[in-house]
Amino acid sequence: MVPVQIKAQRGEESKLKIIVVGAGLGGLGAAIALLLAGHEVSVLECANEIAEVGAGIQVLPNCSRVLKSWGMGPALEKYATRPRGVNMMGWKGNLISSMSFHDSAAQYPGTCYWDFHRANLHGCLLERALELGANVRCRARVMNVEVIPDGATATVKLENGEQIDADLVVGADGINSRLREIMLGRPDPPTPTGDLAYRLLLSAKDIMKDPELASFVTDPQVNYWLGPDAHAVNYVLRGGELFNMVLLVPDDMPAGASTLEGNVEEMRAMYKDWDPRIPKFLKLCESVYKWRLCIRKGLDEWSHPSGAFTLLGDSVHATLPYLASGAGMALEDGAVLGECFSRIKDKSPASKKMALEVYENCRKRRTEMVVERGNMQQYLYHLRDGPEQEERDRRMRMKPTVAGEALAWRDPELAPKLLGYHHVKDVDEHWPQSISATGPTESFGMTIPRL
Repeated sequence: MVPVQIKAQRGEESKLKIIVVGAGLGGLGAAIALLLAGHEVSVLECANEIAEVGAGIQVLPNCSRVLKSWGMGPALEKYATRPRGVNMMGWKGNLISSMSFHDSAAQYPGTCYWDFHRANLHGCLLERALELGANVRCRARVMNVEVIPDGATATVKLENGEQIDADLVVGADGINSRLREIMLGRPDPPTPTGDLAYRLLLSAKDIMKDPELASFVTDPQVNYWLGPDAHAVNYVLRGGELFNMVLLVPDDMPAGASTLEGNVEEMRAMYKDWDPRIPKFLKLCESVYKWRLCIRKGLDEWSHPSGAFTLLGDSVHATLPYLASGAGMALEDGAVLGECFSRIKDKSPASKKMALEVYENCRKRRTEMVVERGNMQQYLYHLRDGPEQEERDRRMRMKPTVAGEALAWRDPELAPKLLGYHHVKDVDEHWPQSISATGPTESFGMTIPRL
C-alpha cells in the first residue's frame, strides 16, 4: 500500500505563486505535486488545446508509486493493462529470457507495472491537477523569463505581450525546451541518437483473427525482439482494446525534422526477414509516423541562482525510451520538487534556493544514470549476430542474474535503485538536518492509506 498525500493548507506567508510552463506529463505531474504542497499553480501551454500525442507508455514500479501517492490509483486502474511479464527474444523469434512482472513488483510493496495509452495517462493527470485547483491555460507561448534583481520573483513574458509574475517558474516544456535556452542564454538543441521510432496502434480485434497472433492479446505481456541495428517492442493497451507496437531503426530523417509521416512499405521491408509474426503485425498497419529519438545532456545547474526559475523532465534530461523511464523520471522530478517545496516556511529567496538545491541533489545523478543506461540499452539491443550478441544472450540466461545484463529491470545493481525509488525518503536524506521538515502547518506530511 502506497500512502496518499493530502493537500496541505498553507498560509499566505508561505504560499508561492508558481507557473509551470508545459502541460505534458512532467508539467502536469509537477503541478499536482506543488498543489498538494499547498501552493498556487498555473500551467501555461503553447498548444491550442491540452492533448497528448503518441501511443503506448510503460509505467514501472517507481513511477506507479509516485502516481499512487498523488491519489491517482483508482482513476488510472480504469485505463491500465497489467502485463504478466516481459519476454526478450532474438530477431528471429527465439526466446532468450523472460521475467515475471508480478514477482518483480512484489519486491517493491504497493507498486505495479502498468501499460497505458499515453492519452489516458495524460488525461488522468490533467483531471487530477484541475481537481486540486490548477489554472491551466492554452495558447500561452512563453517568449522569455526575467528574474528581478533581488530574486524574489520572476516575470514570464508571453507571445501576446502579456506579463505574469510568479514566485517560481518551472520549465517543463519538453525536449525542444524554450525554457532551457532561456536559462542558458543561448540556443541548445537536443542531441540526435542515430535512431528513430515507428509507432503503431493496431486493432486488437484484427490481431485476434490470426491464431498465431491471438495470444499476444489474450495473455498481455511486453515483448521485445532484439536484432541487428534495430529492435521491436509490443504490448496490449486499454485492457485488450488496442495493441501498441514500436519499431526502433536507424535514423534516416532529414536534418531539422523531428516527426514525419512514414512509408509503410519501407517499414515492412526493414522487418521482412525477422520473426514471421512481425510482418503479420505490420500487414495490419495502414499508416505510420516516425519520430527522431534525441537525448538531452545534463546541465551543471538546473536552476537560476535566484531560486525563482528551474527546469524538469525532458527539458533537462531527455533519454532514449529503451529503459521505459523517460516519463517516469519527469514524474519523479515533479514529486521531488513538490516534496521540497512542501517543507519551506516562507517565500524568501533563501528558502526557495535551499529547496531547489535539495531538488537538484536528489535528481541530477539519478537522471544521469537513466540517460547513461538508456544509451547502454541501445548498444545491447542492437547487436549484430556474432560473439557480442551471443555473450549478451548468455548473460540474460544466467542465474542468478548479473550486472549489466540487457534485461535491465532485473539487473541486480540497477533494478533496486531504479524500481525501488522513494521520493520522500530521497528528500529526507538530502534535506538539511538542522532545518525542520514539518512545514508551516500541522497538516504537512499527513498521509492516508488508499486501498
